[in-house]
Amino acid sequence: MEKTAPHFPLIEKETIPELQFGQEDVWADKESQKRRMHDLERASRLGNGYQGKVELTFQVANGDIKRVQTTIWQVDQEYVTLKSGVTLPLKSVLGVEFF
Repeated sequence: MEKTAPHFPLIEKETIPELQFGQEDVWADKESQKRRMHDLERASRLGNGYQGKVELTFQVANGDIKRVQTTIWQVDQEYVTLKSGVTLPLKSVLGVEFF
């Protein structure tokens, strides 16, 4: 999972609802998808227990890669719910950075 990098634009979470996302998963291999889910569940525990922030790297429909620093409240099989109720599709998430 090496598609995360600090040179991608950092956006505000409030702009996420304005974005469009692709239909295909950004990770074709099951191992990367499994790792992503593990990292997101860990980030959700961090967010709920300590209100800790993470940096999500994700891809939008036109192929652009973006980043957001936020608290993750919930993860399910389809969506990631961020602080303030903002959601984005799980399949768009490239990686999670903890700090």
